[in-house]
Amino acid sequence: MSASAMITSVRNNLNLLSKRRKLKNRLSSNSFGNRTEYNFPKATTKQIKAIGKRLQEERKIRMLKVILLTAILFLVILGVFAYSADGIVELISY
Repeated sequence: MSASAMITSVRNNLNLLSKRRKLKNRLSSNSFGNRTEYNFPKATTKQIKAIGKRLQEERKIRMLKVILLTAILFLVILGVFAYSADGIVELISY
């Protein structure tokens, strides 16, 4: 490798480093000094309990769907395996 290629490589790497330094604090919100403030409504304990109960019911329904879908898929795969096993036995015994 020639010296000029090495110098070019080092110079390119330094150019990349300087760009990184410029973008270093670009993504943080504190660099601009202003923060977004949210004004959330206050929730009563009754509302919080109702939301919790609704989430529990949704979770139960979702788990029931997952269990039923898994059982159906398992039975289908088991049926395909049993059907193909009979076919394999017939091919071997032929």
